[in-house]
Amino acid sequence: MPTPPLPSPLPYIGRFAPSPTGPLHQGSLVAAMASYLDAKVHGGQWLVRIEDVDEDRNVAGADRHILASLQRCGMQWDGEVTWQTQRYAFYETVLAQLGQHVYPCGCSRREIQDSQLRLQAAGAAPHAGLVYPGTCRNGLAPGKTARALRLRTPQQPHCVIAFQDRWHGQVSQDITAEVGDFVIRRADGFWAYQLAVVADDGAQGITDIVRGADLLDSTPRQLYLQALLGLPQPRYLHVPVVLAESGEKLSKQTGAQAFDDGVPAAALLHSALLPAARFLGLHLAANDIDDFWRRAVPAWEQLLRERLQEGA
Repeated sequence: MPTPPLPSPLPYIGRFAPSPTGPLHQGSLVAAMASYLDAKVHGGQWLVRIEDVDEDRNVAGADRHILASLQRCGMQWDGEVTWQTQRYAFYETVLAQLGQHVYPCGCSRREIQDSQLRLQAAGAAPHAGLVYPGTCRNGLAPGKTARALRLRTPQQPHCVIAFQDRWHGQVSQDITAEVGDFVIRRADGFWAYQLAVVADDGAQGITDIVRGADLLDSTPRQLYLQALLGLPQPRYLHVPVVLAESGEKLSKQTGAQAFDDGVPAAALLHSALLPAARFLGLHLAANDIDDFWRRAVPAWEQLLRERLQEGA
């Protein structure tokens, strides 16, 4: 009997969306590999989007380095690459659609931290993140000038967002209590990640988002924005993140190096691709990069089937 196909929206459109704050490191490769394999397993498209709205952190030439690294590893995207910095006018139209859900805020990060400490001193439960106390939601506080733009979250009842992650299972978050009204345009004038990513995923028709688990906490906010904008909800799969020796997420900030600098293309199979596959739970042997992908696609499909069975 033939194996039934994995459940999937049709047509499948996935994406890899790196930030050009430096070259791809091994942790980035894991996320790219997972999203690429998932698109291939489902016979879908794999898009690449450069998420460069955080302009202060962009590194000149990093976007081209990222694209070259993907190609050296045998990952070819569909269609044209997009850059978020070329889409600011589009984000303005999305902002206008949110209307009264958006308000100006004059609070600094330090002031929000101080407010949270005062609430805790008065008996409020502490939170791991920085929860906005709503200081400016009914108008700018006296003496304040507008800095950022925030999105209102429902107060009564609280806004609890739940979704089914294809790796982690059922996930839920009370964004009212755990996040509060969140920033969609920053005090420095740059668009916040949450708005830009939701706008672009909707515009590109993304059906499946495969990315690192460090972004799992952002997903409920994105689902809330999608609902306000009338956008369809993609499926989500958050893979584990690679950690540095310190135990922190491997990143440019923790000293992660490019996985392919000074490495001949023929050596990338053993130095980068096979280790990334093993991290994802794919134990493969391959003769070259083309052979790797021929073996990795069915291995990823088998891994997904096993995870489906475990969650059944």
